[in-house]
Amino acid sequence: MVEKAPSKPKAGDSKDASAASSEPVPMEIVKTPEELKAESDAQLLADIKQNIHFLDRAVATLEGRFTTRALRATASIRKRLNPDILAQALNVHFTEETPRKQSLLEKIGKTSSAMDVDAPAPESGKEAKTFLPEHDIYLSYLVLLYLHDQKQNDKGMSLAKELVQAVQTINRRTLDQLAGRIYFYYARFYELADKLTEARPVLLAAQRTATLRHDDDTQATILNLLLRSYLHFNLYEQADKLVSKAAFPEDASNNQMARHMYYLGRIKAMQLDYTVSHRHLLQAIRKGPTSPASAGFQQAVNKLAIIVQLLMGEIPDRAVFRQPILRKSLLPYLQITQAVRVGDLAKFQETLGQHAATFRADKTYTLILRLRHNVIKTGVRMISLAYSRISLKDICLKLQLDSEEDAEHIVAKSIRDGVIDASIDHERGFMKSRETKDLYSTAEPQAAFNQRIAFCLNLHNESVRALRFPREAGTKDLENAAERLEEERKLAKEIVDGDLEDDDMGEECPRLVGPNILLLEADFWISGEQQNGI
Repeated sequence: MVEKAPSKPKAGDSKDASAASSEPVPMEIVKTPEELKAESDAQLLADIKQNIHFLDRAVATLEGRFTTRALRATASIRKRLNPDILAQALNVHFTEETPRKQSLLEKIGKTSSAMDVDAPAPESGKEAKTFLPEHDIYLSYLVLLYLHDQKQNDKGMSLAKELVQAVQTINRRTLDQLAGRIYFYYARFYELADKLTEARPVLLAAQRTATLRHDDDTQATILNLLLRSYLHFNLYEQADKLVSKAAFPEDASNNQMARHMYYLGRIKAMQLDYTVSHRHLLQAIRKGPTSPASAGFQQAVNKLAIIVQLLMGEIPDRAVFRQPILRKSLLPYLQITQAVRVGDLAKFQETLGQHAATFRADKTYTLILRLRHNVIKTGVRMISLAYSRISLKDICLKLQLDSEEDAEHIVAKSIRDGVIDASIDHERGFMKSRETKDLYSTAEPQAAFNQRIAFCLNLHNESVRALRFPREAGTKDLENAAERLEEERKLAKEIVDGDLEDDDMGEECPRLVGPNILLLEADFWISGEQQNGI
């Protein structure tokens, strides 16, 4: 065998190898679990401090968007809360040993003496930072969230009572959004303890107070909580009276608006007003959140919307049942929809008996029972389209009715309601269908087109109302522009009269630039023409 001679290294290769060997190799720093936990805790405390800063800016500027940012960032903070972090935050941000601080530390199982992190002392020459009521309510709100997530309902209920009393005694507009959250968890803890009726008087009194204070956030939240309380006990008449007497604020958030539309849809559906109910449910679906965290709300609204649409005589779009978030939960409703679409009463009864527990848990069982008549009407329509003449006995067998008399009554009612175009021969006992007419020769296309136009106009009006602008922001600019224009007119008049020259105007006097000079020149020529008698 012939061995291959080793190749000689080139000059460039030796330089590259020496350079590569001389370069420092970066070393991967592996942190211990204790270091990772310390960094995570420090970041969490920094996030809480940032939200406190947002509350300070909200108080200083009287703008609610900073409070909104703080509450929006609280969703990520909530998942990382633990007793140690809460105790550190309370010791850092509470200025002194107040009773509220001690109570909060006891509820999370901590004491102020056991903590290593204390409130920092103020530096020399700097005044101590003011502890605002917003700080107190927000830190208490964090503790309330922790107790709710840990399912400590007794401690959470007692803390919610204290916070409700504190919010009622403080009349500050910067606390409106925080007060709405406090009332929500107040009702939530009572609902978990199955004592929702005990919280209703407090919520009614708070609703009156919020209306007098023009507190839109709290007013919208409490109104939805009261509707939830009434619907929980099937008190639809009282809920309808509350809706008719209390006006829902227009400046409420989209989440509260979506909840309110869902409750209105449920009330109208039980009152047989399916058209209005379906419109409210569509608005709830459109305004509601679409994140995976809100899957429960989307499922509840779509379940009710499907049943209401079936009661209206329409078939829901199949794409609704194919959404990943809704596919599993809407499977029983898909089977109901299929039974209604083909008019199969046997399949409808089978599905109703198989998923009765699910329908009762969703509180749609009563509405689904009303669909039996729709299934029968659909079956009669299918039979009238398939047969020009059919006996009442065969109709009874196909629809699985009890007797031929029931079939005769159902067919007669369908003819009277305009579901089918047929006639009944009572002596011979059969139904005779008439020839089908051209659909476009009737008023149905016009009605469908009118319904779509009304929907588009309603959507446009709501979109225009949703365009929010700062109140009185444009009025100040107009006032300033009018004052500036008036000063420029006086200055131009003095120049025309010869009282001032261009060199006498200092830097503080406004210069005539842009369209203003055109206005002033027009005034000058008009005054000159008036002097000449033109």
